[in-house]
Amino acid sequence: MRIGARGSDLAQWQALWVGGKLEEAGLEVEQMVISTHGDRVQDRPLRELGVQGVFTKEIEEALLDERIDLAVHSCKDMALEQPKGLAVVALSERANPSDLLIIRRESVDDNADPYPLKLAAIVGTSAVRRGSQFQALRPDITLKDLRGNVPTRLAKLADGQYDAIFLAAAGIERLNLDLSDFHVLTLDPTEFIPSPAQGILAVEMRADDPRIQTVIESIHHAPSGQAAQIERAVLDTFGGGCSLPLGAYAWQDQKSWHICGYWGGEGQPTWKNVSGQAEHLALDLARALIEVPA
Repeated sequence: MRIGARGSDLAQWQALWVGGKLEEAGLEVEQMVISTHGDRVQDRPLRELGVQGVFTKEIEEALLDERIDLAVHSCKDMALEQPKGLAVVALSERANPSDLLIIRRESVDDNADPYPLKLAAIVGTSAVRRGSQFQALRPDITLKDLRGNVPTRLAKLADGQYDAIFLAAAGIERLNLDLSDFHVLTLDPTEFIPSPAQGILAVEMRADDPRIQTVIESIHHAPSGQAAQIERAVLDTFGGGCSLPLGAYAWQDQKSWHICGYWGGEGQPTWKNVSGQAEHLALDLARALIEVPA
């Protein structure tokens, strides 16, 4: 089975992890690197690229052309709809969904509130959601676009191009990176809301591939899959796209499902929490965020 993924260290780690699970199931695997539009265009903010799937389109084309048999994506990067003939067949168990705020030690201010970051700090992120949410909490900061793979972003922080940057905790943990030179805050995902499906890997295949059931049995984690479905349904309600100032995080306890969300669109930035049945959760949160009567 030929596995396709982006060429970054993190994307290759993710592909190797999936490949290892499939090898345990008795499949032979081969890793293939595919360059995407989002990887090649590094001189523009992601929000300006203008389309969904900037990190997935070329990989999906390779699937359709039968150059690969399976694609591994970060679920949060995926468009809401797959091209005809393709299907997301498995979603991995969720890794840490939190965002990290990684601060240069010279830029720490323990008297600042919220977050121990000096006044008027320069904060790097390529995510509209992170920037909108953080600036609503700390209007004194200046946002500066941040592109590149995870090690590149950390190197830019170390060089002093930023006072602090945001990264996903899942990526840092998967790569086992040492952040001891920085002051690191793990942001509670129920307070600083992550991207829908953050921390979950998506496995995409041709819909007629006879090995789909083996992949499902090897990779799919039903509770994480349902959480991703709920969170992405919120995204769908708002029109989809990575350029939205929208966060959603769902989880289940013994009694019911819960979801918290952030919306930084028209009007005041809004955080809301709702609980209830899974099938109603996305719409209930969307209504709460934009204050539409039920």
